[in-house]
Amino acid sequence: MTSQTLRPSVAALLLGIASLSGCVVGPAPYGPLAYPSYPVYSQPAPYPLDGVIMSTTPPPPPRVEVIPALPFVGAIWISGYWNWSDNRHVWVPGHYARPVPGHRFQPHRWEQGRGGWHLSGGFWTR
Repeated sequence: MTSQTLRPSVAALLLGIASLSGCVVGPAPYGPLAYPSYPVYSQPAPYPLDGVIMSTTPPPPPRVEVIPALPFVGAIWISGYWNWSDNRHVWVPGHYARPVPGHRFQPHRWEQGRGGWHLSGGFWTR
């Protein structure tokens, strides 16, 4: 190969490298939030309007979740849980949320009570 045949290849390689050098991956800038205390990922409410979910069967053991990288500084992980829908347990995956200043997250939990199993929790509390 001569130097004349290498020049177009080298020029194309340098042009490709130069075009990629402008690509930078970084966190999204913080902007004004309409609802800063709401979760980053929305999900349906875990309970009907009367606030009680009942099941005649206990929930399965919690699933092991792979927690992804932090989407923003200060994010907290809210673990997934078993919801009751269409007469069966349905897994609701975990998600990151922005912390609510002065509050802590009360996780979802199933408790055995009168008439069956009851789902409670899943809210911010002081």
